[in-house]
Amino acid sequence: MSNQSPVIIAGAGPSGGVLALSLAKQGISVLLLEKCDKLPVDLRASTFHPPSLEMIADLDEGVIGKMLERGLRADRYQYRDRATGEVATFDMSMIEEDTRFPFRLQLEQYELTGFICEALKEYACAEVRFGCELVDYEQDNGGVTAVVRTAQGEQRLAGSYLIGAEGARSVVRKRSEIGYSGFTYDEKFLVVSTSFPFEEVFEDFSYVNYVSDPEEWCVILRTDKLWRVLVPVFPANEAEENYYLSDEFVQSRLKRLHPREEDYDVHHRSIYAVNQRVAETYYQGRALLVGDACHINNPLGGMGMNGGLHDAFNLAEKLQKVIQEGADADAAFSLYDRQRRELAVQFVQRHTIENKKLMEARDPNIQRKRQQMLMETAADPDKAKAFLLERSMINCVRDSLAVQ
Repeated sequence: MSNQSPVIIAGAGPSGGVLALSLAKQGISVLLLEKCDKLPVDLRASTFHPPSLEMIADLDEGVIGKMLERGLRADRYQYRDRATGEVATFDMSMIEEDTRFPFRLQLEQYELTGFICEALKEYACAEVRFGCELVDYEQDNGGVTAVVRTAQGEQRLAGSYLIGAEGARSVVRKRSEIGYSGFTYDEKFLVVSTSFPFEEVFEDFSYVNYVSDPEEWCVILRTDKLWRVLVPVFPANEAEENYYLSDEFVQSRLKRLHPREEDYDVHHRSIYAVNQRVAETYYQGRALLVGDACHINNPLGGMGMNGGLHDAFNLAEKLQKVIQEGADADAAFSLYDRQRRELAVQFVQRHTIENKKLMEARDPNIQRKRQQMLMETAADPDKAKAFLLERSMINCVRDSLAVQ
């Protein structure tokens, strides 16, 4: 085990968690900080793409085993036109020669973070501190000092490197004065979960469905526990946002999907702003960024959390070489920045924007052409496989690793 100061990771979400476990497995001292008193259990990301599953499987057999046991395997997904009823179905068995996991695993992200925190207990070089919020940091040539807020007051923690994995409002990024360029969509997304069995009322219904409609597009997907419905809303003020969260509006959206006299049971509901942003750099000296701290995008396609996981695995390799093999830190982190930031700009941002455009067109002629394109792609084995390799993020991981 390394005797140097720990790598401090702010944020015990998926990216911070897998980075912590990756380092601990190498015997590198790591301190994982989480501002909440316990791991949050809420509606966030729920789709794990094949490359993410492969990376987690290589990292820890116990964690991937629990994920596969609890998660729901979606081996196909669909683009549906609500107006015409046309469906383009993409069968992920077409990429079984390219991955050990030819499916999307539908599993709430908090399940992964829970599994990881349990796994970290096995490593003497790893510590997880809850109720510990990063509020500032300092760095010099010899290390970093993290300033944290706890129930006992402010504390200063010494570390070798500091990783910002604490989300879009990252203190590490802001204190480093790293720009976060991009834009915010006019609409927000309303997410509602229900246990109603949509698969029993819609014919040939997959677990992941992107539904286009000139009046109101939506996404309907199944997690390991519930069906989740996402629709766009346009609140101009707090009062309108409260209306969109009301039973009246939520029930009207669900009943538009499938009319019924009785109300749907609603387990969760939330509204959030949607952004497309990428940090100007993923590191500054001994401070580095992963996940939403350095890139955020709309959730259509499930690329946000997965991209963050890929950041974490990539950075873990760079940190191991720097800390244990004496590799040049600036060269290693510069390569991390090239492999991950340029990819976020060129691939993830582009595809998530395209995914949204595939559903939201209000011109019926444009929507008809897009649906026809999707159906023709799904029907052609070569085109379908190419589409799946792109949307499952297999190509982008390959392209990332090819960057030098």
